[in-house]
This record gives sequence, structure tokens and C-alpha cells, in this order.
Amino acid sequence: MAKIGINIATGSLQQSEMIVGIDLGTTNSLVAIIHPELKRPIALKEHDSSSLVPSIVHFDEYGNASVGEVAKGFLETEPQNTIFSAKRLMGKSYNDVKNNAGFFTYKVIDDNTESLVKVQVGNQFYSPIDLSSFILKELKQRAEHILKTPVTKAVITVPAYFNDAQRQATRDAGKLAGLDVLRIINEPTAASLAYGLGLEKDDERTIAVYDLGGGTFDVSILKITNGIFEVLSTNGDTYLGGDDFDRLIIQHWLKEIGLTEDELHTNKQLAQTLRLIAEEAKKHLSTNEVFEFDTAILNTPKSSLTTYNLKLKTPNLRLTTYDFNLLIAPLIEKTITSCNNALKDAGLAATDIDTIVMVGGSTRVPAVKNAVSAFFGKPVNDSVNPDEVVALGAAVQADILAGNNKDFLLLDITPLSLGLETMGGLMDVLIPRNSKIPTKVGRQYTTYQDGQSGMRISVFQGERDLVKDNRKLAEFNLTGIPGMPAGLPKVEVNFLINADGILVVTAKELRSGVQQSIEVKPQYGLTDAEVEQMLLDSITHAKDDIQTRALVEARTEGEQILTVTEKFLTKNANLISKDEMLATANAMQALQLAITMEDKNLIQTKTEELNEVTRPFAERAMDAAISGAMKGQNIMG
Repeated sequence: MAKIGINIATGSLQQSEMIVGIDLGTTNSLVAIIHPELKRPIALKEHDSSSLVPSIVHFDEYGNASVGEVAKGFLETEPQNTIFSAKRLMGKSYNDVKNNAGFFTYKVIDDNTESLVKVQVGNQFYSPIDLSSFILKELKQRAEHILKTPVTKAVITVPAYFNDAQRQATRDAGKLAGLDVLRIINEPTAASLAYGLGLEKDDERTIAVYDLGGGTFDVSILKITNGIFEVLSTNGDTYLGGDDFDRLIIQHWLKEIGLTEDELHTNKQLAQTLRLIAEEAKKHLSTNEVFEFDTAILNTPKSSLTTYNLKLKTPNLRLTTYDFNLLIAPLIEKTITSCNNALKDAGLAATDIDTIVMVGGSTRVPAVKNAVSAFFGKPVNDSVNPDEVVALGAAVQADILAGNNKDFLLLDITPLSLGLETMGGLMDVLIPRNSKIPTKVGRQYTTYQDGQSGMRISVFQGERDLVKDNRKLAEFNLTGIPGMPAGLPKVEVNFLINADGILVVTAKELRSGVQQSIEVKPQYGLTDAEVEQMLLDSITHAKDDIQTRALVEARTEGEQILTVTEKFLTKNANLISKDEMLATANAMQALQLAITMEDKNLIQTKTEELNEVTRPFAERAMDAAISGAMKGQNIMG
């Protein structure tokens, strides 16, 4: 017999299972549900508190994590242990983010590889998936506390431009937080749903979703036909947002204070203090003409500005709306250029847009609203709280998935994830569960050994991180790959599920055109109960699975670096001193030993130490190669 909980505060019946909508944001995150009685989406909050949870994670000296407002308090005092904007790192390698590494006040590992980025706090290493899971876990617990019922299922939103790897990373973070992620939906689609757009069967329109958050900006052009959302184009800047408005205010004030940006960067506490005051100024100027802050408040023994007291040229920090608008005008213009580019990509003119939806806290700035309205030639929709609109839309989607909205027909979906076995027996998901059918996804892989002429393609179905815990569907060999150094061949694997649920897997080596394919019936022989059990197992073992995956990935990376270092030493022995050779040999030995142990952090520490030892002479070799090439010699062998 099912248990029904009763909310003592309201006396209303509780649903035994609630599917929540989650906006996992760069700056803030929140949870929303469809209110069981009001039948409309609401953002969850406790009493008079905000619905927003800052997307910030702080680690204490013992490695314990705190999230949200509590963590935000450590931005100034412990910037190196306080992680913000982790969403920017999702599914990214260090090479993807190195140009903006100065933005982060914590340590983003520089290993100059294509492997996924890591963050180091003390001697612990965290992936963006780990960091996002802490935020999602906090949101889950918060929702359970407010609803007084277990929350295990969720719809999570992502930017429309997120690629496969970033979407899968978001799913993994949800799983690690103990959530069954039923669907990942695009933020612009969610925002449209929150405004009720596309909910009527005969609603046909073209809309622009202008999303200016704390750290990112994007504009998406969507076509809605019979309840189906098609993203026609998306454009934007992942390093443009309200934070950049704050940065311009800080630069304006630095001139008045008499400090250079270099001096500011050497004092992380000072940087965070000014950032928070600038944020306050921006919000104040949305409804007022002048902002003033008395710097005397900061001249206390504990203040981060004390060191610079002698240099302060002004008794207060002041900013008018007029000056603020002048400062941010170039940034607003960049967003309008993105709107123009998005329209061009969609083959449309501004007059073709029926509705403009505003998303993100930074759209509250009057100058932003006015510029967008002027560009599209019509008023913007901002009646729904721009901070909450995406989460509210996710709740609408969750309600549809729960079967509560009978007007919506759910398309056929894949019951379990489909993927391939990669190095170390890991499952690389290409088509996540709950993907709509028909669907097609492609991803590129490469060889790990020099001269490798074949690649085994093993197809699995399931939700666990190791293929041994999933169900094997098929296997074939792609042979005839031309002999090339490791990493050079490009093998594209395509998964296509047709309308009948038949999976066709194709592998093709792009340089030579060698190709092989196989047909699989993925749902064959699995009962609903078995599918349920596989899902349950994936949530139960999520923490162990992801720890095992991280360990295997750390070992694989460590082994690759040892192989590369060994080749490099053989080839460039004349560029390396005896001391360097000895230090490298010691670092390699330490890493080799670490790989045999069960400690991911130790392996990553030893990998990082080997990178540090080899960096100076790797740079020398690069310089020698460049100068040799400039003389017309080919010394790269």
C-alpha cells in the first residue's frame, strides 16, 4: 500500500513522488515544481528567503563541502577554497578554458592536455561533475525539506549550445547527487514553456530568448509548431554577463582609488570585496540614479583594503546611472550583435520574431531591456521573474513527463542509455536515456597505440559507469586503419535510432574512409522491471561508480603522460641536463607507483608534479623546434 504524506503546515495531501525542475545556473541555481493545488509552476523557497541558491561550493580544511549562501561568505576570505562558475568548466578540457583561466580565483589544473579539466583544492582534485553534484545535492535536500517528501526525479536545464559531453556531464552530476535525470532540456525551451508558449496545440510562432545571466550570455531563435520546439539558431558569449558589468565598475573605481589591476590581482580578498560592492551598485542603479559607498567601512583591521589605505584618493565609491550606462554600452552592443548573428543564421529578420522572452538577472538592467526592445522593434516579455523563469519552465516539462498534462503527447523515447566501451572499461554514453526517437548522434575517437590498425567497437546499454555493470548489445571490429602515430586517426562513431527503435552503429576512419556498421535492437528482451532495476542500481551505486570512473581516468591519463614523457626523453636527451633527467626519472617512478594504488588524488598529484618537472625543458624543445623550422630545417622528426 502506498504511503501518502500530509503537509502539517497546510494540511494538504503530498504527492508520493515529485518530479522537480532544476535550473543549474552559472551564478545561481534553483528548484521549481507545479503546485499540486494551484496547478501553476512555483519556485521553492523557505519562508521569506530567496529561491536562488548561489552556485558556489566551499571546502573546509577537512574537505567538507558547503553550498550556496554559506559558501558565498568565503569568496573573500578563502578564495582558493571557494569554487564559483563551475558550469563554465562542464565538459571542457584545459585547452578550452586556458585563455580565461585568470577569471578563476581557484586552481584550475594546467596540464595542457585534451583531458577534462580539474580543480585542485588543497591536495584534493574535483571534476566539474563533482562540483555540480554538490550544488544539485543541496537543491535536492532543500526541495525535500520544503516539500517534506523524497525527491529523486528531475528535469535539468542546460544552455542550447551545450554539446554532448556537457549534457552528459550534467546528467552524471545529477546521478551523483542521487537524482534520476528524466530529461535534459534547453534553457530557452524552458523559458518559453514558463510563459505558456507552445502549450496550445495550434500555437505556431517564432520567438527569441535573450538570456543574460551572471556569467554567460546567449540568444536563441526558436520555432514552435504543434508543441514541438525547434532551435533554429543560437549565438552568444560564454564569458559575458552581469559579472562583466561588475568588472567594468571595478575598473572605473580603481582609477579613483589609485590602484592598478595588477595590484588588485595580487590581493584576492580585495578583488572579491570590490566585486561584491560593484554587484550591489549595479542592482541599486536599476531603480536609483546614484550609488555611494563609504570606504571608511572598509578601513578596519580585518579589511582587505587596509593595506592600501595610503593610496586611497577618494573617501567613497560613487557611480551614477549615466556613467554606468556608458560603461556597459559596449557590452550591450556585443549582445545585440549576437542577436543579429542569430537572426542571420536562422535566415530571419527582426520583424519575423513574434515574441521576445527575457531570461537572467542581468536583464533587469533598464539599459539592457531598452536596447533589446529597440533592436526587435517591439516590447519584451519580462513579467515572469527572470531569475526563476528557466526553473519554472523545467517544472512545466516535469509535469508533462509525470503525465499530469494530458494535452501533451509524449514522443517515443529510449528507456536506457546507449554507449561504447572506452579505455579502462568505461561506458561513454552517446544517446542518454529518455532521448526522443528517432535520433542520431556522432562522436570522434582515436587510437591509443602507435600503428594501431584496428579498433574494437563494443556497444552497451545501461546507466552504470563501467561497462561490466551494463548490458552488452553488440561488438564489431573496425579494421584496416592505416598505421599512424597514436592520436592521429580519427574514427567517427555514429548511433542512429530509427522510428522502429532499431539502433544502427557505424564506425568510419575519416582519413582513409574505412567503414563498418551493425544493426542492434536495443530494447530486445528487457522487461519494464529490469529497466527499473537498472535505473535504481545506477542511482544506488552512483557515488562508487563515479569514484571508480575518476580513478580509471586518472590512471589512463597517468599512463599516457608516462608514455609521452618516455618518448620525449629519448628524442630530446641533448636538451636535458643531468639534474633534470634525474628529477624526471624520480617523478615518473613516483607516478608509476601511484598508478598501482587506489587513490585518485595521489595519482593526479603525481601527474601534476611530473608536468611541473617537465614543463621547463618541454618549452625549450618547443623553442628549438620553432627556431629550427624558421631556418627551414625540419627537426621534429
